[in-house]
Amino acid sequence: MTSIGKLGAMQQLMKGGKMMPANVISDDSILVKKIVSDHNPEGLDYDVKPLLNIVEDILRRSTLTSSEHSSGELSNIDHVEDRNNLPAYTNMLEALSVKIDRISCEISYKILSGVDAHSTTVSIFEMLTIYKWDVKLVLALAAFALNYGEFWLLAHIHDTNQLAKSMAILKQLPGIMQHSTSLKPRFDTLNDLVNVILEVTKCVIEFNDLPVHYISQDVSAYNVAANHIPVAAYWCLRSIVACAAQITSLTTLGYEIFTSNDAWELSTLAFKLKSIVDHLKNQLSICRKHIDDEMDAEAYKMLRELFSRPHTDNMKIIKALIYSQEDILPLYDGVSKKRASLEALRRKNVLLLFSGLEFSTDELLILEQIYNESKAHTKRQDNRYELVWIPIVDQTSEWTDQKQIQFESLRDSMPWYSVYHPSLISKAVIWFIQSEWKYKNKPILVVLDAQGRVACPNAIHMMWIWGSAAFPFTSSKEENLWKDETWRLELLVDGIDSEILNWIKEGKYIFLYGGDDPEWVRRFVKEARKVAQATQTPLEMVYVGQSNKRDQVQRVFDTIIREKLYTHSWSEQSMIWFFWTRLQSMLFSKIQLKQVDDNDIVMQEIKKLLSYDKQGGWIVLAKGSRIVVNGHAATGLQALAEYDLMWKEQAANDGFETAYKDHYGKLHSVANPCCRFEFSHSMGRIPDRLTCPECRRNMHVLTTFQCCHDDNVEEDFFVSSVSPPTTI
Repeated sequence: MTSIGKLGAMQQLMKGGKMMPANVISDDSILVKKIVSDHNPEGLDYDVKPLLNIVEDILRRSTLTSSEHSSGELSNIDHVEDRNNLPAYTNMLEALSVKIDRISCEISYKILSGVDAHSTTVSIFEMLTIYKWDVKLVLALAAFALNYGEFWLLAHIHDTNQLAKSMAILKQLPGIMQHSTSLKPRFDTLNDLVNVILEVTKCVIEFNDLPVHYISQDVSAYNVAANHIPVAAYWCLRSIVACAAQITSLTTLGYEIFTSNDAWELSTLAFKLKSIVDHLKNQLSICRKHIDDEMDAEAYKMLRELFSRPHTDNMKIIKALIYSQEDILPLYDGVSKKRASLEALRRKNVLLLFSGLEFSTDELLILEQIYNESKAHTKRQDNRYELVWIPIVDQTSEWTDQKQIQFESLRDSMPWYSVYHPSLISKAVIWFIQSEWKYKNKPILVVLDAQGRVACPNAIHMMWIWGSAAFPFTSSKEENLWKDETWRLELLVDGIDSEILNWIKEGKYIFLYGGDDPEWVRRFVKEARKVAQATQTPLEMVYVGQSNKRDQVQRVFDTIIREKLYTHSWSEQSMIWFFWTRLQSMLFSKIQLKQVDDNDIVMQEIKKLLSYDKQGGWIVLAKGSRIVVNGHAATGLQALAEYDLMWKEQAANDGFETAYKDHYGKLHSVANPCCRFEFSHSMGRIPDRLTCPECRRNMHVLTTFQCCHDDNVEEDFFVSSVSPPTTI
């Protein structure tokens, strides 16, 4: 055939693909109106994914690479598993192979007959009216893959197989492959369009597989996608026809007719489909998020119901909280450094430690000490207790290599079980521990008994207060410990400083004090020593610092050492941290047990001490174990400074203790400070009501915003002493 003859034949062959009216192209609704009206699926569900896998394997391999185009060899030639004999594949092909052949023949016939691309596309849809949209697309792709794959198979083996060589000659392949270098950009454009057709098809399949029972009619993204899928299906089939026409023109008319206009048409269709697939992916993303939220809400509801029912053992609860599948070992044994199954926790009392990746060294060391001491108890009770660290991370943020290293470092430092990876913990579980157990990024320790019942919603506070003496860390044990507790010095310093415990046994007077002002500390030590000498009182003094302001506290330590002040001090920051952590835990423990009434002396004194600390300074005077004065720093110093003028005579008659206590009380009643407590949301359990430990009135509830860059901000809660408003 001459070039003029080929050109005329090609114009007849391809006339429909590029001669569609502009108004038809611009209005997709007109294009698909007939297709939608004829769409009448029989209700049969075909799982076309196995068929699509075969089709995709053909299409992915049917392309040239830059290094292979000179020889005509296919790219992506690697070993794949032969799955053609699997039931999923054979059953699908038996049901649909005839339809695939008919569509392939229809496409070839229409193209060779010069029928325009739109009409060809509509005729194919008419053959597929009884199938759902995803099935239509996969069948049309399979029909195209028959001819497209045959073309590239012959191109691949025609040099080594005589039968293939003869068939290739009939299809003019040797001449085409000789010019593969110049034709490669055209093949690349064709391949790009095939890839985007696959992408749209997968989107439609994914949409069809959505669990619609999680989607209500008011989910607009689902409705938008459902209405857009016929348009996507039309342009996919329209593009399949265009690709088939390009291959047909090559094998019937030769490579000379493969012009830049052909590439332009394929690029235009690819651009159109990319726009469609971006739109579909966006709607699918919205639908998936909605479904995930619904499924998480359902899982959260099931989790709450699970905890409301009795169980013979704890495995249903443990699996629901950690990992419910059987495909992996979800635990990491901190002793053997190997993975472990949840069976290690069956019928045991389990302590669940929830925290983020920020776990202080002080917390971890003390927790490990308590854990080891508690394990000594369990040996006498058949080792029925285990501790499991469950890391809680922000699942919306990227999991980086740095986070992985941080997680593994923390996990490997723990001697107990850990969840193998934070991704095993579902969003529903995180919701549950936040709402039911008040987890707010601070570590909590939930105790479950052998049947999975909650024995304590957060045992971390009693651990800090009483250590292993709180074993087995149940709420009833916590209540009993408080019943036996009184407001005494051992409660404040037990387990921290053995020297103070010795002073208590000797019945000495002891001043615990704290503040961030070196000048106040200097004057307070001087006045206290002066009064002790004047009254011949055996007095010991310990500087305990403050709950925050670490730098200022360090400056006070430096002053004490440099000036050799006659006072004992805690130079280790871990001791100061533990003192204040225990004191704050006493408040939180009382709140958790709902023991915040005015008649609870311990609770009121704890609130006072925390309040004085936040204002700037505090003092505690004790005689042995018995606490005499729990007061404010400024008032405590003033009372000492006024010894000669105001209470020297009383001290001579009644003794140092009574005289100082009385004079402090007089000064305090004049100052009359009231307290202010500010609870951070990270604290978790916030009381509904608190009374002022000074005036015993109900405190007003306010909302405070404070800059997180303030170094003085305490993460758990803030308390300070303020003067009450003046009444007129």
